[in-house]
Amino acid sequence: MAKKIQTVEDKLRAIYTLQLIDSSIDKIRTIRGELPLEVRDLEDEIVGLTTRRDNIETELESVETTISDRKNMIVDAKEIIEKYKTQQGNVRNNREFDSLSKEIEFQELEIQLCDKKIKEFKFKIESKKDVLVEAAEKLKEKQDLLDLKNKELDEIISETENEEKILQGKSEKEEKKVDERLLRTYRRIRGGAKNGLAVVPVERGASGGSFISIPPQRQIEIASRKKVIYDEHSGRILIDAEMAEEINADIDKMITKLLKK
Repeated sequence: MAKKIQTVEDKLRAIYTLQLIDSSIDKIRTIRGELPLEVRDLEDEIVGLTTRRDNIETELESVETTISDRKNMIVDAKEIIEKYKTQQGNVRNNREFDSLSKEIEFQELEIQLCDKKIKEFKFKIESKKDVLVEAAEKLKEKQDLLDLKNKELDEIISETENEEKILQGKSEKEEKKVDERLLRTYRRIRGGAKNGLAVVPVERGASGGSFISIPPQRQIEIASRKKVIYDEHSGRILIDAEMAEEINADIDKMITKLLKK
């Protein structure tokens, strides 16, 4: 059976139908594509906050150990003082007594210094505890947000994977209806466009791709649907607004029907 010869209008309808289906797939991928980035950013932030919290906790442990060491030094100093005082009662001359007195004075100064340092360290601990509480609260806030985003992502993946599969199948079917030469051009233009648009309607006298005004004579040629016309600025395939509106309505119904199955 001979293959039906397509008119230019048939070719334009087929290629714009494919564009709308592919744009629907793009939209699904975009929605899904933004969330993983948000999730990764949150995960990185949580790693940083966790490291900060752990560092504060390690620092607190170190300060607590230092306080304990200082307290032990005070105990040792007091024992030495008692020892020297006992020895003072058994000295044979003033020189020995004065020497022991200096040792006692030195140990008393050590006790004063340790007391001072302990107070400083305790103040530092209180300050660090406030920072630790703040860090822990922020970490929990980010973790809760991450859990929410992961749940949202799982739901979207669950919903959109099936939609994408259905639309991808429809796209492959529609490709077979498109003129091969035009399909190659479509793929080339679409591959180079950030928004994936290779076929755009003329709206309010301008290309939907470049938003640059199209001369009235050119608009008439596009509306006549007698030949494939490209936007000289963006390179996109142009169709008239009336055809675009008609195909959009049909595709909306088709996609709705497909996704309800």
